[in-house]
This record gives sequence, C-alpha cells and structure tokens, in this order.
Amino acid sequence: MPLARRLTLTDAVAIGLGSMIGAGVFAVWAPALGVAGSGILIALGIAAVVAFCNATASAQLAAVHPVAGGTYAYARAEIGPWSGFIAGWCFVIGKIASCAAMAMTFAAYAAPEAWRTPVAVIAVAALAVVNCFGITRTALLTRILVVITLIGLAVVVAAGFATASEAAPAPLPDATAYGILQGAGLLFFAFAGYARIATMGEEVADPAWNIPRAIVLALGGAVVVYVLVALAVMRTLGAHVIGSAHPIADVVAASGWTGSEQVVRVAAATASLGALLALLTGIGRTALAMGREADLPRFLAHIDSRWQVPQRAEITIALIVIGIVLIADLRGAIGFSSFGVLLYYLIANAAAFRQRGSARRYPRLLQVVGALGCLLLVSTLPAVASLIGTGVVLAGVGYRMLRLSLAAR
Repeated sequence: MPLARRLTLTDAVAIGLGSMIGAGVFAVWAPALGVAGSGILIALGIAAVVAFCNATASAQLAAVHPVAGGTYAYARAEIGPWSGFIAGWCFVIGKIASCAAMAMTFAAYAAPEAWRTPVAVIAVAALAVVNCFGITRTALLTRILVVITLIGLAVVVAAGFATASEAAPAPLPDATAYGILQGAGLLFFAFAGYARIATMGEEVADPAWNIPRAIVLALGGAVVVYVLVALAVMRTLGAHVIGSAHPIADVVAASGWTGSEQVVRVAAATASLGALLALLTGIGRTALAMGREADLPRFLAHIDSRWQVPQRAEITIALIVIGIVLIADLRGAIGFSSFGVLLYYLIANAAAFRQRGSARRYPRLLQVVGALGCLLLVSTLPAVASLIGTGVVLAGVGYRMLRLSLAAR
C-alpha cells in the first residue's frame, strides 16, 4: 500500500526548516567559534556550500524517485542495492542517536535536572503518537514549532544587534585553515535537515515540482537565519562565547533585555522538539523503505490502513530512542552520528552524478563538489568517532550478507 500524498509545498518547507533550525542553533556556536575563530563566517559559508550541493543532489534524485526512503531508495535505483543499504543503514543508526540527543536537549531546557530523563521519554512517546495519526498532523505541529522557534531567534538577533554598539566584544582567536574546516564540519549538521523532505517523497503532492523547490527554499531560509544569529553572537560576545554551554541565552543576558531569557529558553526547547519530530518522521519512512526490501525486518513495512502512515516503524524507532535516553550519555555518539550523515550524503552525490538525460536538473560539478566536501569534512572528525562509525557500518554490512546467504539456501 502506498503512502498518501497530502503534503503541500508549504508543508514540506516547514518540515525542512523544522529539521534544520533545531537545537543546534542554540549550542553550535561555542564549539564552532572555538575552532574557527575569526573565520567562523568562512566556515559557515563552506558548510552552506556543501549543504547546497547535497541539497541539489537530493532534489534531483527526489524528482525522479518520489518514494519514501530518501537516498536509500535513490541509491538502490541509480547504483545498486548495496549502496542503498549502506546509505539507509547510516541514516537510520545515526539519526536514531540524534533523536535521543534532541530529546535530552529538549528536557534540559524544559525541565529541572531531576526530571529531565522522564520528560525526554515523554517527549519521544508523545511525538511518536502524533506521527502515528497522520502526516498532516505532523506537518501542522511542525509549522507551529517553527514559528515559535523563529520568534525566539528574532529576539536573540534583535538583542544582539542592539547591544553590539554599546560594548566592543572580545576579539576572536585567529583563524587557521584546519580550524575553519573543523568549524564547517560542526556547522554542516545544522543544515542537514533538508533530507527529511526527500525521505517523505511518497507523501508530497506533485513531488517532481514541490520537492526540489521545498529543499532549496528550506535551505535558503536556514542560511539566512544562521548568518543573522552568527553575526549577533560575534558582535555581542566575541571570544566570550567560547566554552559557553548556552551562547544564545548569553547574547540576551548581555543585552539586558529583562525577561527575554525565558523567551530564548522556550524557543530552544521548541526547536529541540521540532527537530525531534522531524527526525522521527524521516527515520520512520526510511525504515519503511528498507523493510519493503527486507534490508530491515519486513514487519516495519506495514502501513496503517486508516491513517496511512508506517505506524510499526514509528513505534519501533520510538522505543529504541527511549531505550537510549534511559541508559546512555550521547555526547560521545555525536561524532558517530556525524560520520553517518556525511557518508549518507556522499552516496547521494554519487547517485545523482550517475543520472542522465531529462533526469538532470543541476550540473555534475555540484555533485563533485558535494562529494569532495563530504570527504573533506568527515576527515576533520575525531578518529574515535570515525572508527566507531566504520565499525557500525561494517556490522550492518555483515547483517545484510548473512541475510542474503540465508535467503539463498
């Protein structure tokens, strides 16, 4: 049974923005400025260029293959089953870790320390329920969360620019080439949410028209927001941002805008919730596609006849995320998640590069730049993260080899 095409262009853009303008914008500036220093805007530009190249690859593929699963489905069709499996495996495992991180981030802003774990669990369960009752409800809630987040960030930008003329910020460290690339690697993941639009290609109305436009519009909107926030942080805090656990709240505190810190706290919690909702939705669709091909248990390929969503996949993923929230500290898993996302987009660029004729919408040069950018940024990740990521990918490959071997008997 196919999924219902109920998402409009506006819905798809909202889901993309909800994925990109998430919790990262409230925390990424301290580590990114710490490594990139005065070259932070160059790092942001590099991250945006790589993200744009990846976005055009995803858009070109989605227009020709408007089905659930994103690069998992695209790579299967354009390159072969093994490439598709590796892309889907990296996406599911990496983004499940990201889901748990978003749930924990939401709880950190929304609840006292003693209540953070149960609040994170409740958040995951509640959003899984929303997803189980139809994609239009998911899109509506995402729109609401995006609006609240943008209002909070508008307060931050206004406070930052109002304060900048009253006090000179501490000068940032000098930039180095490697530091800028590290900063770009950190900032790249703030843009990674556009893939969520592509993974829901089976539910977007007129996908050949709407998906490419939604991806580019959502990415463009995110770039504008991040540039404004970066300028506000630099002009207000400068080097004082380095080491801060809550740089965006510090901008408002430095402005002296009484009461605005609570607005930022609400916006940060809302952004985390929006990112979590979009992540759960995208992973569910990829798990559905992989279940259809038996690359994950076929149990996950079931679509509810009433609500026309992959409820089994949604519930299974939510339970795994809740388990991680209950037992793990995910700070060490962020590097692994980054490794998986970059490998996912590397395969997306390779798949788009192979398209020919009427399927081509963008120059092949963009896919070359996107693939090289993914390789360059993944090389800046800590060695431990890369080793863990490689191990998990190989474990997935071993699982598929065993399944194929058993099926051949």
